Amino acid sequence: MERSERYNPHSIEPKWQQEWEQKGIYTFREDAGGQPYYQLAMFPYPSGNLHIGHWYAFAVPDARARFMRMRGYNVLFPMGFDSFGLPAENAAIKRGIDPKGWTYDNIAYMTGQFKRMGTMIDWSRQFATSDPEYYRWNQWFFIQFFKRGLAYKKESFVNWDPVDQTVLANEQVIDGRGERSGALVERRLMSQWHFKITDYAEELLNFGDTDMPERVRLMQTNWIGKSVGAEIDFDTPAGVETVFTTRPDTIMGATFLVLAPEHPKVEALTTEAQRAEVEAYIEAASRMSEIDRQAEGREKTGVFTGSFATHPISGHQIPIWIADYVLVTYGTGSIMAVPSGDQRDFEFAKKYDLPIIEVVRPESGEVFDPASATEAYSGEGIIVNSGELDGMRGGKAHIAAVIEKLAQRGIARPKTTYRLRDWLVSRQRYWGTPIPVVYCDTCGIQPVPEDQLPIRLPENVAFRPTGQSPLTLDEAWKRTTCPSCGGPATRETDTMDTFVDSSWYMFRFVSPHFEQGPFDPSKAHLLPIDLYTGGIEHAILHLLYTRFWTKVMRDMGLTEVSEPFKALRNQGIILGEDNEKMSKSRGNVVDPDDLVAEYGADTVRVYLMFLAPWSDGGPWNPTGINGPYKWLSRVYSLFFDVAEGPAENVSEADLRFAVHGTIKKVTEDLERMSFNTAIAALMELTNTLVKAKRSPVAEAASYREALRLFNLLLAPFAPHLAEELWSGSGREGSVHLQSWPEFDPAALVRSSVEVVVQVNGKVRARAEVPASADQDEVFAVALSLPNVVAHTEGKEIVKRIYVPGKLVNVVVKG
Repeated sequence: MERSERYNPHSIEPKWQQEWEQKGIYTFREDAGGQPYYQLAMFPYPSGNLHIGHWYAFAVPDARARFMRMRGYNVLFPMGFDSFGLPAENAAIKRGIDPKGWTYDNIAYMTGQFKRMGTMIDWSRQFATSDPEYYRWNQWFFIQFFKRGLAYKKESFVNWDPVDQTVLANEQVIDGRGERSGALVERRLMSQWHFKITDYAEELLNFGDTDMPERVRLMQTNWIGKSVGAEIDFDTPAGVETVFTTRPDTIMGATFLVLAPEHPKVEALTTEAQRAEVEAYIEAASRMSEIDRQAEGREKTGVFTGSFATHPISGHQIPIWIADYVLVTYGTGSIMAVPSGDQRDFEFAKKYDLPIIEVVRPESGEVFDPASATEAYSGEGIIVNSGELDGMRGGKAHIAAVIEKLAQRGIARPKTTYRLRDWLVSRQRYWGTPIPVVYCDTCGIQPVPEDQLPIRLPENVAFRPTGQSPLTLDEAWKRTTCPSCGGPATRETDTMDTFVDSSWYMFRFVSPHFEQGPFDPSKAHLLPIDLYTGGIEHAILHLLYTRFWTKVMRDMGLTEVSEPFKALRNQGIILGEDNEKMSKSRGNVVDPDDLVAEYGADTVRVYLMFLAPWSDGGPWNPTGINGPYKWLSRVYSLFFDVAEGPAENVSEADLRFAVHGTIKKVTEDLERMSFNTAIAALMELTNTLVKAKRSPVAEAASYREALRLFNLLLAPFAPHLAEELWSGSGREGSVHLQSWPEFDPAALVRSSVEVVVQVNGKVRARAEVPASADQDEVFAVALSLPNVVAHTEGKEIVKRIYVPGKLVNVVVKG
């Protein structure tokens, strides 16, 4: 198999990419045999250029998909583009271009980049969420949600970006500013469309047997925020104010009420003497996201309204404050503040010199002294200073009895609340799915008839910073007729949140060209996804929304599954050389196209797998890629060049032990997605094969078989080179259509092992000992070796160290 040229990925890789595409070897066919296996990486936004993070997210899991295919599974590994959203619209405004043209030009370019990765993506299933054939079904789903009471319109407070002129999710607000624009965000009350995800709050807390990182489960659980407690009524000058509390046992420690700045009663409760101060505080709070307001360790601030509430048991008048650490979207938007039992209330009371009353005393009997205390006590104990509640047990584990007692007096009512809010889906943008409803003066809100879908986006719209969707300016598109009475009507001009697009796209991949529904029910057996991969940054919104969407589809009878995926794995982040997140402003971005031009795609793939555990990520090392390139060059030379270097002595048993040990190791590593250790094992095997090539065993059939097995193991990681080696070895078909090798347990049973013998930590000899030898037998052999005798004779042996099957170290003195 001699060749004159050296390893040249630039001639190898385009050749095989073209061959794979022409033969369609990666096209998923249900009749191909094997158990279906659906693997999916979260699809990308068509920003115009794949960065190294895309390679990490797609090329690395591709090795896992290839591995599963070689193991006999019929693997579906599709790709599409999450193509609606603000970047395209901002590009249109900034550059005066068509967002559709910009988007689809980017898709075409990025598709070419993906193909140069050497992935086994089935491109026959590709679609973009901005395709009318796709977003038609977004609209269809919206109508079904509307009919089921899951889509509704109401006024709600939103994060408004005055530069991007749109609503932002809480996660898109960083330190009070828009994530993209950097502008100070405002809180506005707007009429918006919502999806009733709260109807599924309890079920979303049940993850079933879904295999996902515990970190993701915890993040979703905290986001849903289930709280069990009670509602309690306080009389105020503005009427009864109901508060929710998880600690009704501490009611006698409530020394003030706190309302969210946006609470509807604030205006009526604010006295003229306090009005200016209250209004200034509300204005400041409106510029902060809920996440920033709830930030751990943030100093508590607030303003007294000037009004008082009546305590429902003692009858005392307690002051009513507003503070931004209370959210109008949680509970009732107001709390009874118990400074002795809640740290936030404690810090607030200390700052504003408000009363602090001990109400739960620990079993130890230690008295809570407000004057000297540095933190609240939120644990269990005995209720004190609470009248008829005195002597009862306090703490979250005992509130049921307290609620029952307070309920008998009509003071409290049991209540379970959730931090989760309904999903706000309205966006005042053009480049998104039009919401399929019309407004009629006679009939009100009417869904568009399903046979009129899709409601297509008009083209050549005017982009103006008006704070409204550009669709509001297109009179010809906006004016329509009511589907109910036939009279004049206007279309909804808001478009849908792009998280709608990504909430069900994985179902579309099973039948992307199906026209009778969002997906072909006869293909439902391919669902749920067997393995879903993507970044931890999607742990809450995307993953929570897609779980919700799947459950709604189940209740609609579209699917029998309750979760969209069986297993989820998250990749880490590739940082810049400076250990910072890659960004153009920092100048630390790595362009994978440049790397491919210099080293080839296989080298980039291997380096990304090798540099760190995939789930962790790590900093980019510009010199580190040389190692994988040299390794692949060495592999190429192993197959195609004549043996060079000193003769070696590798037995068939040694060779089989190394090969089958590597098969076992790489198989186990790929099963658990430990790519870096799998690459390390292949590198180690390469060393053994190079030695074997310079030994008599190179003439044996076992050596040729070893190369064949190594070729198969290499295929998922460096698919182009593996194909070249397979073809160059005169083998038929594609290496990627071969079966994954199985290790032979018998090959891993050694009759003897080689141990390194050290004296005072320095290697003095190597010994072949029976694999079954015990420690005393091994030392007997080691101490009899001539070079060991020379360094130990006449000296006192003070310590013996034995690493079974590997190393002996004799420590001597004298």
